[in-house]
Amino acid sequence: MNENDKSVKCENSAEEEEDEMFERELAEDAQWKRIQQNTFTRWANERLKAVNKHIGDLECDLSDGLRLVSLIEVLSQKRLPKHNQRPTFRSQKLENVSVALKFLEDEGIRIVNIGE
Repeated sequence: MNENDKSVKCENSAEEEEDEMFERELAEDAQWKRIQQNTFTRWANERLKAVNKHIGDLECDLSDGLRLVSLIEVLSQKRLPKHNQRPTFRSQKLENVSVALKFLEDEGIRIVNIGE
């Protein structure tokens, strides 16, 4: 084996090691996110019991804004501005989420993303 072959072999080995490390970090990050999502879901469900609502899947159940509005109302003990009670269109769902986020902004509450 000549010097060039050794150099290429070392480079490939280093790249493979770097790839493996990156994949491990991604897996650990995904696991951490799952744990955070499960923890938040359990916490939110404890609060939503007061209004007989439940979150099974964060992404799906908060997407229309209704459970988000309910959670914010329970936590703040305030009624949010008018929102769509039966959103069917995407625009109505987005409007509900916007109402909730605007309320939080007006109250000076900062939102933190689980993925960050």
